[in-house]
Amino acid sequence: MKYRSNSSFTHSQADKVGVLITNLGTPDAAQKKDLKRYLREFLSDPRVIEVPRLIWWMILNLVILNIRPKRSARAYKKVWTERGSPLLFYTEDQATALRTQLQTQYGAEVVVEHAMRYGSPSIESVVRSMLDQGVRKLLVLPLYPQYCAATTASTFDAVAACLAKERWMPELRFVTHYHDFTPYIEALASSVEKHWAEHGRAEKLIFTYHGIPKRYLLNGDPYHCECYKTSRLLAQRLGLHKEEYLVTFQSRFGREEWLQPYTDVTLKALATQGVRSVQMICPGFSADCLETIEEIGLENREYFIEAGGERYEYIPALNASEPHIDALKQIINQNIGSWLSLEQNKNKALTVELAANLGAKI
Repeated sequence: MKYRSNSSFTHSQADKVGVLITNLGTPDAAQKKDLKRYLREFLSDPRVIEVPRLIWWMILNLVILNIRPKRSARAYKKVWTERGSPLLFYTEDQATALRTQLQTQYGAEVVVEHAMRYGSPSIESVVRSMLDQGVRKLLVLPLYPQYCAATTASTFDAVAACLAKERWMPELRFVTHYHDFTPYIEALASSVEKHWAEHGRAEKLIFTYHGIPKRYLLNGDPYHCECYKTSRLLAQRLGLHKEEYLVTFQSRFGREEWLQPYTDVTLKALATQGVRSVQMICPGFSADCLETIEEIGLENREYFIEAGGERYEYIPALNASEPHIDALKQIINQNIGSWLSLEQNKNKALTVELAANLGAKI
């Protein structure tokens, strides 16, 4: 393998600590061609679709990519804004807020960036840029509170594939989950209490999470268990009794069984059983996106109202809210504090002198 050459490297370059936050990704525009490119990348990931590759290649290229992009483009147009995709600009806002706070705390020696697992900005391009800036210690924080192989592990795959091409690999730390991190639970609780203060309470508070095939759980994925732990801790913090909240799973795809209970089926059933008001929150989404704004905010509202419900409210994701940024900053500080408590450029002058004597660029 030919390793990437960093033409900007000098031996006198200051060593920096990098913080990379990542999310799933988004198409570049709400157009069919952009959705086709995005879906091909996303659905080609073997972490996402665990089906024999040849069989899946035929299904994906001969069926799905000829049908789904047009439908998905219509859905994306409902959530697209002047700033573009909500998931992208909310993630940008989170990175900006964290950069401001961490550089105020530590100085310019901390580099904070964001990237998407699929689409732009890609993990590879951002990691390379960070290394070129002198990042020698890298913390990767995927913004998935609950671990899942299809999201968290896939992010690690992308980071590892990028670093495999580097001559000088940085010291690496990777946050796999924070589903039970107290400041994160507190941020969720604060968002619910704020909504209650403005709108009052509904009969049911529903915690809805993105679904995965049930066989992923049976094969050892902890996602289901971590979703339920987040829900239990949040319900305890809010003082809810068992009959006041539910846990459901949304966004199923294909014909096989996914994690249950399903969000849409549950909402229809509740309405027919006489429940007239529900409030929805998505504790597995760190930023609002298609699945929260369109699927939960609009599509599932219709299911509930058409089945006889009267009041349906979606509580927005944490996005770049102050409690959320504070929780993320605490996770980051726990991981990079030891790196920054040491003198970053200790013995740098001696290193530069020795390199110069050997004719290296300084």
